[in-house]
Amino acid sequence: MRFDGQVAISTGAASGMGLCFAQNWAELGGNVVLCDVNEPVLAEKVAEINAKGQGKALGVLCDVRDYEQVCAARDRTVEVFGRIDVLCNFAGGTAVRMQNVDREKYPEFPDVPIEVYDWGIDVNLKGPFYFAHAVLKQMREQESGLVVNIGSITGQEGDKYGMDYPTSKAGLMFGLTKSIAQYGSKYGIRCNCVSPGPVMTRAAMAKMKTLLGRAAEPQEIVDLVLFLASEKGQFINGENIMIDGGRNAMGRA
Repeated sequence: MRFDGQVAISTGAASGMGLCFAQNWAELGGNVVLCDVNEPVLAEKVAEINAKGQGKALGVLCDVRDYEQVCAARDRTVEVFGRIDVLCNFAGGTAVRMQNVDREKYPEFPDVPIEVYDWGIDVNLKGPFYFAHAVLKQMREQESGLVVNIGSITGQEGDKYGMDYPTSKAGLMFGLTKSIAQYGSKYGIRCNCVSPGPVMTRAAMAKMKTLLGRAAEPQEIVDLVLFLASEKGQFINGENIMIDGGRNAMGRA
C-alpha cells in the first residue's frame, strides 16, 4: 500500500485520528496537508512529519466553520502540490464537551444555550460540507478523487443531551456521503463514510461498551481509511462503513 505522489487533505489534523492519518499517509509516500485551528501544535506536527524525510507535509491554519478559510486551504494545497487526491474530514467533536458546558447549570437539552449547538453543527456538519464543496471543484477538474467523511456510532444511537453530534454525524453518514457519491460518479470521484464506535483518542472512550470488550485504537480506524484510498478499495463507493467493535449489533436495553 503506497501513495507516492498522491495528495491528501486531513482536517482536525493537529491531533487524534486526523494526525494519525496524516502521519500514515506521509509514511506511505504521499504528500499531506494538515488543517487545524491549533497553530503551534500544527506547526510542531508538520515539522515532525517532514523531519522523517518521507512524504511532504504542509500545515494550513483553518477553521472549518469559515468557508473562505476552507477555500484558502484548498488553494494552498493546489498551489504547493498541484492536485488533491483525497479529502478526509476528521475535524469534529461533541459541542457540550468541547465547549465545557456545566451540566449542573444546564441539565437538559433545552437548557443548553443554542450557541453551543450551533458550534457543533457548524464543525461537525457544515465543516465537511464546506470542504466537500470547495475541494470537489478541484477533483472535478482532475476527474478523480476520494472524499472520506467520519461518522460515528452516535449517528445511529442518538444522544439526548449532545444532540448536535448525532444530528451532524447522521447527516454525514447518509445524506452527504451518498449525495457526493452520486454527484461525483461522472467525474471519477468517490465518497465513503467511516463511522467508528469508541476510539481511544481520550480515556473516557474506554467506558463505552462493545461486543469485543474494548475501544478501538486510532490506528485501526485510519487503516480502514487508508484501505479505501488504496488500489484495493476502489470499488467501494457511497457507503457508510461501521467500525465499532460490534457496538451497533449489541442488544438495546
